[in-house]
Amino acid sequence: MTALAAPMQSWLDHLAAHRRYGRHTLDAYRRDLEKLVASAGDTPLSQIDANLCRQYMANWHEQGLGPRSLARMLSAWRGFFQWYAPLVSMASNPAAGLKAPKAPSHLPKALSVEHTMALLDRPHAGASNDPVARRDQAMLELFYSSGLRLSELTSLDYRYVQSPQHTSTGWLNLADHEVVVLGKGSKRRTVPVGNKARQAIEHWLEVRESVLSARSDASDQAALFLGARGARIAARVVQLQLSRIAIQAGLPTHLHPHVLRHSFASHMLQSAQDLRAVQDMLGHANIATTQIYTRLDFQHLAHAYDQAHPRASRKS
Repeated sequence: MTALAAPMQSWLDHLAAHRRYGRHTLDAYRRDLEKLVASAGDTPLSQIDANLCRQYMANWHEQGLGPRSLARMLSAWRGFFQWYAPLVSMASNPAAGLKAPKAPSHLPKALSVEHTMALLDRPHAGASNDPVARRDQAMLELFYSSGLRLSELTSLDYRYVQSPQHTSTGWLNLADHEVVVLGKGSKRRTVPVGNKARQAIEHWLEVRESVLSARSDASDQAALFLGARGARIAARVVQLQLSRIAIQAGLPTHLHPHVLRHSFASHMLQSAQDLRAVQDMLGHANIATTQIYTRLDFQHLAHAYDQAHPRASRKS
């Protein structure tokens, strides 16, 4: 691992303390700044200009770094220099005008409504007395009901908690049929919880305390979803459980939590056609990110058109 220059570590500490950036984001920025240090070699940070940044980026591209990775790397460099340049009287931010190669556009995967209902309404899904089965059904319903990210779901508490040992960052407000989550960029939002999800969560809460153990700490005791040993459920456990359930339900695709988030967005747009509302519920800072789902919606309409219209045949 390449050692960071002291100003870079100071910037990361600033993001953690004052901007409340998450650990995963900070780790990614650290790796990107390490690339800048490796590229610069003996060149002082204060002497790096736009031409050098462009050269460094080209070198990483030649080494196999893809467009998305390059874009994130440039974002880290740009953010660092925006903070650092005024401190050392640099003329400008050397990474400000650079752009990464355009990444190919990939549509997010989404389940059809039929496959989603088959998954959520599989036989005995809501009637089991097994705590793990109740928990898994509640997680599935909440993912699809509210379009949560995996990290947002695992960080949820069953109610708001504030104590010297633990303060909630995300929590369930069952009385008002909503969850409050802390999303990307430490932005908090409130998202509705549908009736089916609420019922599944209530069913899980009936047995939740039986999963707690004497070794559960304050965070575990507050957690909405628990693992087998009474600790807050881990992201990897959620991924494995969803994949297993999808196979049992006969779904034709691998089920990742983000597939349910994509399905939520796509199905909401198909029904409501309210892009701004879906943007708010997903927690997207830029509506252009949400607009990706309009392409999914168009694919659905185009397929229906091809199947139904008497003169829609593409064959010559």
